[in-house]
Amino acid sequence: MYEKFVKVLRHLHRAQKGMTGLETAIILIAFVTVASVLAYSVLSAGIFSAEEGKETVYKGLEQAEGGLEVSSDVLGLSTNQTKLDTVQFFIGLAIPNEVVDTNAIVVNYWDKDVHAEGCDVALEIASDSIERGSAAMLENDELFKVTVTVPASANVVAYEDFTVQLLPPTGNSVTISRSLPGSLLKVMDLK
Repeated sequence: MYEKFVKVLRHLHRAQKGMTGLETAIILIAFVTVASVLAYSVLSAGIFSAEEGKETVYKGLEQAEGGLEVSSDVLGLSTNQTKLDTVQFFIGLAIPNEVVDTNAIVVNYWDKDVHAEGCDVALEIASDSIERGSAAMLENDELFKVTVTVPASANVVAYEDFTVQLLPPTGNSVTISRSLPGSLLKVMDLK
């Protein structure tokens, strides 16, 4: 009887060996499934994050690119030769194949006493430039003459500093800081 009992126990252990292997395989499959689902979630989040990062980088590059540049000397005009009335210069594109809407350019002015935003400005295509498209668009190989009217409240006289800033709709701003000479003339080349 003892031998029969041992034989039954051995038979039970053999069946359990197979069950243990099957249970291990099921657990292994469950771990692999859970790991693959988590890996998919992490990869999806990473791809989304990378796309958002790429979009941010492209927008940053678009803003950092210098759309405009000063293409001439900066002239100061003084009608009565006592104070600065007008600042005049030419702008062009710094990067070929870009386009800037001159109607959307905002001009700011400041000196030691006055800060004015949205100053009066006249932008017109230079006489020796060939219009390539829309009259208000600064395009490849074109130059525009910029005439900024100094605010009436500004009283910039000899040896004083002033700043004019152009803010295009895209790209970085163009800032021009100059000092007036000791004696004011009707037309001055401000270096």
